[in-house]
Order: sequence, then structure tokens, then C-alpha cells
Amino acid sequence: MEHLFFHIDVNSAFLSWSALSELQKGNPVDIRTIPSIVGGDSDRRHGIVLAKSIPAKKYGIETAETVASAFRKCPNLVMVPPDMYMYRDMSRSLMAYLSGISPEIEQVSVDECYMNATPLLKKYKNPVDAADMIRAGVRDTFGFTVNIGISDRKVLAKMASDFQKPDRTHTLFASEISEKMWPLPVSSLFFCGKSSVAALKKLEILTIGDLATADPSIIELHLKSHGRLLWQFANGIDDSVVVTESADAKGVGNSTTLPHDIDSPEEISKTLLHLADSVATRLRKYGKKASMVNCEIRYADFHDVSHQMLLPRATDDAGDLHTAACKLFSEIWDGSPVRLLGIRTSKLSERSDPVQMTIFDYAHPEEDAKKRKLNEALDSIRNKYGKDAVTRGTFLPPQS
Repeated sequence: MEHLFFHIDVNSAFLSWSALSELQKGNPVDIRTIPSIVGGDSDRRHGIVLAKSIPAKKYGIETAETVASAFRKCPNLVMVPPDMYMYRDMSRSLMAYLSGISPEIEQVSVDECYMNATPLLKKYKNPVDAADMIRAGVRDTFGFTVNIGISDRKVLAKMASDFQKPDRTHTLFASEISEKMWPLPVSSLFFCGKSSVAALKKLEILTIGDLATADPSIIELHLKSHGRLLWQFANGIDDSVVVTESADAKGVGNSTTLPHDIDSPEEISKTLLHLADSVATRLRKYGKKASMVNCEIRYADFHDVSHQMLLPRATDDAGDLHTAACKLFSEIWDGSPVRLLGIRTSKLSERSDPVQMTIFDYAHPEEDAKKRKLNEALDSIRNKYGKDAVTRGTFLPPQS
């Protein structure tokens, strides 16, 4: 087997971690065993269900619905507030533990990661035994459970980990997709959001198998590049690998949780420009340029997606980063409301390193010099008078 991937996902992470915290504080009841949720105060934008217990699920309570709605379904519901600092610490401990099993870990969210499990085949008779060992080790070490999906494709490993829960190991190799994945509703496909499901339904595509056997050009006509990606995933086509970063290879990035969920392209573009400005400023401060840009989206249901691309040449300019981020966003956005946006850069080089010029640079050699002088002037003013001393006109409130 050329590649073996594990996708490791904590079962109801926020609720599991909060349950352990409550038990450590002396609470005699494990909130995982009763109808319970992790939520908070609506005025502080925590008025939705972030996580639910299995008993709460039986009442029809869903993640991302309002706390008020959840209590209407189950008046005796127990609610605990989220503790993001504790969740971050639990996540770090888990990733450190998993890195001790295989150093090739790609963390994709606070509670999930991909693992290059190919080396484990030298120690175990089959991948299921290796995954079961990891699940037992996590359970015994930390007191919470994980699901592990196994495949020879990353996207299929992700799909497998979402099969029956909790505390299970599932396989979904490329040879198994017609049996295990194609009968599932298309909404179960990774990256297939509500708007994509609605568009596919109009084409009478209801299952993943329907999508896999459809004409990809028709799907792309209705859903653009995202449709092509969904068609590829439905067919198990994914040549990506586990991406790890050493400490000295980490890039510069920034993200923001929005004051309210947005689905306006104009607001999204403005937010990405603000983030690009921040990242570009920090790159120049560190004397670096970036050759890789990553755009991250967190939807209202707390599902994270991201996409990255190589730039034609390394840059520290906000305009270049903004253009790339907007392109990436348009390729992965499914039209659903967005809760968080982020831009991250990597593959850094020294700002003084020579740059390979393109034909457009030769045609307009003065443009790069203008950008450089403008950025230097902005940095100088902000360093002297504060970061808010100069701002873009697009960020100013509209005149009455």
C-alpha cells in the first residue's frame, strides 16, 4: 500500500472535554450520560448549541440551533458554558500524544487531525489493529474517545471517521466506496453544504453515487470549481498528502471571529482585505515574504474548511494576499453563513532574497517599486503613531 491515512476525530469534543472538567471539579454526574449541551449566553454570541450529548440528541437537539430552542425540546436539559482555553489545552495534549505515535500529523481543527499511518504497518498486522490501539490509548490516557477513519485517500479517511459513533474504527478504501459511500445521501459528502445539496437536488442528484456517476461538466456548470471538487470526492479522487510543518517553517497568519454570521460577498471580501493587511504588515515586520497562501472558513455550524495555493512569486503585499485569499474563498465557499475567516501564509523566504520576475513585471517594472515604497511609508507611519493611524477608505463607515 503506497499511502495509509488515519483521520482521528474526537467524539463530541467540547462536551467530552467539558464533562471531564466538571468531574474534576467534583460534579458527581457525567454530563455525557444525561441530556446536556455546551452553550452560553445569546448576548455574548454563545447562544447556540456548540455540542450535545447522545441523550440530548434523542430529543432532536442539533448543533448550531439556539439554546432557547434546545430547552423547548428538553426542559430538563443541562447546559455548561464553553471553555475555549481548556479546549485548546486538551487539543494540544492530544496532538502531542498522537505525534508520539506518528510524527506526521496534520491538525485541521481543534479536535481532528490526519495521520500518515503508513509506517505503522511495520508494527501491526493490519491498519485496524493500529487504529484500535490508538483509540484505546486515547481513552485510557485522557478519558475521552475518538473515531478513526482509515483509507488510502485522505478525503475517504475523513468520510470513514464520520460513520457510526462513538469510539469506533471504520475503513473506507477506494475499493469500498461503491459499497459503503455511494448509497449515502449527498449531504454526507465532505465539503457538500446546504446550498450545494439544494443545487444537486435540482439535478436529481440525491446520493453520493448519483453524483459520482454524473457528468462532471454538468456539475461544474452549476457549481463551478466546487462542483468539480465534489465530483472528485464522490469518486474517491484525492492525491493530497499529510502536510506537516516544522517549527521554523511555520508561517504568518491571522483569523477573526465575526460579530455575526455573514453571507455577503462584499462583507467577506472586506474582512479578507483586513486580514490580508494584518498578515502583510507582520510579514514585512519579520523581513519575510510568503509563497503559499491558505484561506480558512468556519461556518455557523462550526465546520471548518480551508484551501491553499502557491503564488506566482513570493510577496509581502496585502493586495496580492487579498487577491489570492478571495480566489481560494470562492473555490471552497458553499454559500452558507460564515462565522470565522482566516488567512495564513507559509513557505516563507527572506525579504531580501532575489525574486523571479514574470512577463508582467517586465512590462510594468515601476509597479513593484510603487508598492514597496507605499508599504514602507505605511509601516513607518503606523510604527510611529499606532496601527490605526492610517486606514483604508473601504474600512471607514459610510457617510450619512
